[in-house]
Amino acid sequence: QLMNMHDASLDENGYLNVIRSKTAKLFEASTRLPAVITGSSPAVETACAEYGQALGTAFQVIDDVLDYDGDAALMGKNLGDDLREGKATLPLIVAMQRGTPDECALIRQAIENGEVESLQKIAAIVRSTGAMQATREAASAQARLALNALHVLADSDYKTALAALAEQLLDRQS
Repeated sequence: QLMNMHDASLDENGYLNVIRSKTAKLFEASTRLPAVITGSSPAVETACAEYGQALGTAFQVIDDVLDYDGDAALMGKNLGDDLREGKATLPLIVAMQRGTPDECALIRQAIENGEVESLQKIAAIVRSTGAMQATREAASAQARLALNALHVLADSDYKTALAALAEQLLDRQS
């Protein structure tokens, strides 16, 4: 992720590679390890890993949405922190794909320089271009992948809890 700081040319695939190598890997390890420790079958271990990978990706995508559409007091961090750090997140990537040349230039400059002076304008662009909705849909697709991975698991309270977690993640506010 540090290699992509202030890189406004990062595309959606590059973004996904970054979060799959960071946040999603942590989730994957956290969900695979119990299957390994309990001696579950390779199919269950793989399903748990796939669940964690998709859940972690969805979690990070929603986190990136909240950077422009969240409640700072509720989250315990400032809105625009990712922009301040020069991170090209999915809401910005999609907004640059859909925005006018002037809107793209504003976002690109903010990423490259870590500027938050235009945060309100950029947040408005993210909303008006449909980038916010598209990003939420991307998170929803990842949550569906997580849910699909659970089909391998036997019905249990644990499976029900994992499914609920994937569904609730999309509605998180912090």
